[in-house]
Amino acid sequence: MRTPALGPAERADALARMADHELDVLVVGGGVVGAGTALDAATRGLATGLVEARDWASGTSSRSSKLIHGGLRYLEMLDFGLVREALKERGLLLQRLAPHLVKPVPFLYPLRHRGWERAYAGTGVALYDTMSVSSGHGRGLPVHRHLTRRHALRAAPCLRKDALVGALQYYDAQVDDARLVTTLVRTAAGYGAWVAGRARVVGFLREGERVVGARVRDVEARPDSGAVEYEVRARQVVNATGVWTDETQGLIAERGQFHVRASKGIHLVVPKDRIHSSTGLILRTEKSVLFVIPWGRHWIIGTTDTDWDLDKAHPAASSADIDYLLEHVNTALAVPLTRDDVQGVYAGLRPLLAGESEATSKLSREHLVAHPVPGLVVVAGGKYTTYRVMAKDAVDAAVHGLDRRVGPCVTETVPLAGAVGYQALWNGRGRIARRAGLHVARVEHLLNRYGSLADEVLDLIAADPSLARPLAAADDYLRAEVVYAASHEGARHLDDVLTRRTRISIETFDRGTRSAREAAELMAPVLGWDGQQVEKEIAHYGKRVEAERESQRQPDDLTADAARLGAPDIVPL
Repeated sequence: MRTPALGPAERADALARMADHELDVLVVGGGVVGAGTALDAATRGLATGLVEARDWASGTSSRSSKLIHGGLRYLEMLDFGLVREALKERGLLLQRLAPHLVKPVPFLYPLRHRGWERAYAGTGVALYDTMSVSSGHGRGLPVHRHLTRRHALRAAPCLRKDALVGALQYYDAQVDDARLVTTLVRTAAGYGAWVAGRARVVGFLREGERVVGARVRDVEARPDSGAVEYEVRARQVVNATGVWTDETQGLIAERGQFHVRASKGIHLVVPKDRIHSSTGLILRTEKSVLFVIPWGRHWIIGTTDTDWDLDKAHPAASSADIDYLLEHVNTALAVPLTRDDVQGVYAGLRPLLAGESEATSKLSREHLVAHPVPGLVVVAGGKYTTYRVMAKDAVDAAVHGLDRRVGPCVTETVPLAGAVGYQALWNGRGRIARRAGLHVARVEHLLNRYGSLADEVLDLIAADPSLARPLAAADDYLRAEVVYAASHEGARHLDDVLTRRTRISIETFDRGTRSAREAAELMAPVLGWDGQQVEKEIAHYGKRVEAERESQRQPDDLTADAARLGAPDIVPL
């Protein structure tokens, strides 16, 4: 499979081709489910298009806990089917589909009660491991183990001695969620899908009651540049817009068969040295669980689970949200965290199927697929981990509407871009480092972000050795990665690079403002920016960061949302 670049020229070509050809399937929504759906449809041989109003993964799919997991707490809810399904998907991603992106991560579960809690929790974790192995794809992770308090404190010296009487340790997996989505999009394009970000569906095309396509607006186009709006005809349209499902449904003036409710989850990012531990932590709260997740040179702490009915594009974390997480994590830490330790904050919205319960933490994480009108399929709900299953079900429904013979889903056996050859390159990383003139740690970083596509980043460095230098204010990332994001990964704006192609916006105390100028100047030649556009991008990014900081000083959701809206999108929708 060829993995195409997603640069400006390829985007323009994709929009033109979608307008010139009737598609079998048009997917609306460039999050993990939409990207997975486009890949599923393309690998069945269907003529496929994928459009996203903003950047790839700019909604929920870049703001998760970064976990690929079965959902240990769902066992307690007796949701065995969901856990079994998710554990199978976890194994597939680890072993076959994306071993360069999805990595094992250990978690320690402190026990606070003697006797009964070890038996109760131990039974649950043992069942978790058993279900993983029985899926046929779970043999790559170590099994759980029981620890005494002394051994638990050796693994996690950060814990208060009076916060546990012992512990369990088990394994799950993690991923850079936005990077996985971008990789899915590029993989789908490699199998023939036409894909375009910053292309918003503003209406559906109808023939009687049947949906036969969509009107797509190129939100990047200047009014004097020619085509701004396209009619994209498709035999089936799949609405995979997550928390925007109801709004997208509203474009056809039809009442949906279910509703999606948004639940806000926020996360804190703190430096690695603030929590002394060799393992992640999972802590019980009065409502759910709290994770402390290893993240390179940082920890991610999350999450909250509260109802949200304000701005969906930019959910805001309030001061109360931050205090909630600090208060709960500090009940277990010997050295408490303070606001000064918080390096980054991000908030995301979970798309929950409404009507199950008033408490969002108990709303269904299952997904549903519906065919509300002929020609339109809606998929919503679910977990990030089970995106591939959701995509399969959505395409199955679309194929049923095509009324012709189409092959079955094959994505269980289709590695994502960068996966093939990854292990061999990892084994030869020392040789690659010597040839490229880089430290082996830099090559490991590239391999774990791009897999075998790291060769394309190294080609940029070979052509321009100055790109081998790290960014001055974010030295985890090479200058070449910024150029590659714009030339190959569909990044159109500075925010796309600093927030999603890299994680500089949450991994530095300045939240990326000190890297903004260097990154913008690297992107400019690729995207054809003049000096005025460079300054506009830098100014917008600075305003966005300040608006987020201001929102995080506000006492509640309403005031936090108002503060965050002080920095509008660089390209208004």
